[in-house]
Amino acid sequence: MKIGILGAGNIAGNMAYTVNNLDEVELYAIGSRSEKKAQAFAEKFGALKSYGSYEELVKDDSIDLVYIATPHSRHYEDCMLCLENGRNVLCEKAFTANADQAKRVISYAEKKGLFISEAIWTRFLPMRFVLDDIINSGVIGRISSLTADLGYSLENVERLIKPELAGGALLDLGVYPINFALMVFGSDICDIKSSCVKNMYGVDEHNSVIINFSGGKTAVLHSSIASNLDKRGVIYGDRGRIEFENINNCEGIKVILNDSTVQSYETPKQITGFEYEVMSSVKAISQGRTECKEMPHTETVRVMEIMDSLRKEWGVIYPFEKV
Repeated sequence: MKIGILGAGNIAGNMAYTVNNLDEVELYAIGSRSEKKAQAFAEKFGALKSYGSYEELVKDDSIDLVYIATPHSRHYEDCMLCLENGRNVLCEKAFTANADQAKRVISYAEKKGLFISEAIWTRFLPMRFVLDDIINSGVIGRISSLTADLGYSLENVERLIKPELAGGALLDLGVYPINFALMVFGSDICDIKSSCVKNMYGVDEHNSVIINFSGGKTAVLHSSIASNLDKRGVIYGDRGRIEFENINNCEGIKVILNDSTVQSYETPKQITGFEYEVMSSVKAISQGRTECKEMPHTETVRVMEIMDSLRKEWGVIYPFEKV
C-alpha cells in the first residue's frame, strides 16, 4: 500500500522511517504547507512525491492511506479534507479537539465507506496484549486500583500552551493515562473527579484525575507539561502488583507478588513502535473494514467525551468551541 504523510514535522519523520522499514507499505508522498520543506523531507526519507500543500497531497489517487501528523488543533479539518477526497486516514492522537468533531469525522468516514483510525500507538503495541494476558491470569489476585502518569517539561512548546491551538497537558499527554486506565478496567465508569492548574493562557498545565469504575476499581491519573514524571503505570491487586514501565511506549513489565517474587517481561525489538498501527490499518483496509479492532471508533469517541467532561469541569474552553 502507498502511504502519504500529511505534515512534515518530527513525528512525520518517525513514521517515514517506520514505513521505509516495512515490506507491506511504501512511502509514496509527503505533503507540507511549505514546498521547500516537503522537498527536503522527500529527499531525506525517499518519498516518491512531494507536495507543497495538503490539498495537492489528498488529490493523488495513488495514495491508499494518509497518515496525519499535524497538531491536534488541525485534525478535524485535515481528516475531513482527506475523507472528502476519498483517502483512508490514520490520524495522530488526540484524534480531534473534542468529541463532537470526532463523531462528525467518524460518521462521515463510515458514510463514505472509508477507513479511519486514531494512531494512539499504545493501543497497538504488543506489550498491551502481554499486559492483558498477565491480568487475565489472575496472578496478582483481585485488582482494586491503578495509578498512571505522564509528563514532560514542555512549557515553551507553543502548540501545547495556547488555547487557540487546543493546548494543555490533557489532550497531548493525559490521553495516555486515560487510555491506559480504559485498557485495564474497561469502559464502565461510575464517576470522575478531577482538578487542574492552568497556565497564564488558561489551559491545563498539569492535572489530576480519579476515575471510579464498576466493581470497586479506581484509577488515579496525572499528566503535566510542567515537569518530567516517571511515566509509569502500576496495577494493584491483593496478591501483588504489575509495574508497566513507560505507559507512552512500554519499556518492560514487572509482576511483583506479595512474597517478593518478581517476574519480568521484556519489550520485543521494534522499528519505532509505529509499525503496529500501520500494519493494523493495512489489514483493516485489506479486509474492507472502516476501523481497527485495537482502537475502535467507540473507544476514540469515549476518550474524547471523557476529556471534554474534564475540560468542562476545569473551565478550559478553546476559542473555536465558543458559540
